[in-house]
Amino acid sequence: MPYDTILYETRGDVAWITLNRPEKLNAWTPAMSVEMADALGHANDDGSVGAVVVTGAGRGFCAGADMEDTFSKRIAGEDPGDGTDRGSGGLPDGLDWVKLVREAKPMVAAVNGAAVGIGLTQILPFDTIVASEKAKFGMGFIKVGLVPELASTHFLVQRIGFGKASELSLSGRVIRADEAERIGLVDRLAAPEALVDVAQEVAASFAANPDPQLRMTKQLLTQNATDTDLTAIQERESALLRECWKTPEHAEAVNAFIEKREPKFR
Repeated sequence: MPYDTILYETRGDVAWITLNRPEKLNAWTPAMSVEMADALGHANDDGSVGAVVVTGAGRGFCAGADMEDTFSKRIAGEDPGDGTDRGSGGLPDGLDWVKLVREAKPMVAAVNGAAVGIGLTQILPFDTIVASEKAKFGMGFIKVGLVPELASTHFLVQRIGFGKASELSLSGRVIRADEAERIGLVDRLAAPEALVDVAQEVAASFAANPDPQLRMTKQLLTQNATDTDLTAIQERESALLRECWKTPEHAEAVNAFIEKREPKFR
């Protein structure tokens, strides 16, 4: 599909999705989520791609939902997208962003500016968040009379703990990148001019590994992160381990080790 709100490109074995509404700080619309989902599907189907980075054009990452194109339309009785009144978190009906992210190849957010509201919640399920030292983060929903979405009340607690998640969600306070890193919301900080290189480096370190096992590992982390049944956790791990033993990727890794060479997974 043609893209109006994002850009898509590949850099080596890493796909880059860039939110491309810089004049509005990449404010989110339902159409943007459809295009992002399509681009992510394209990356997942491309055997030469091993990981995905999402960033923003201009000086913002994503300043939240576009008030005119989303909330104002809904208040006026219009649907700003395809069945957003029925969809998950205000997304078009049938688009499960969290499921897409957790089942996708490894995903890295390269946050170059403000990430507020859905600008933050859409990246909380990502595998790694890298941020510019100039980035800012905020939940913001309470400020516009809304509650969080996209399973963010789960992922935010996982990332920063119950107390800090409550404070950010109930106050709507915007925090700077250094505080975000300190409380665990951001995994790595980078100087603004180095953000792209750092995000590419992180994504490439994921992409160097076999795709089936990357996705299996993400599946285990998703299913087991909050499960307290250690027997069930080990059963899931063992089932996928038995699958791994049969894969050509496992054989290639073992043979490469014995032959003292780098494995080739794609």
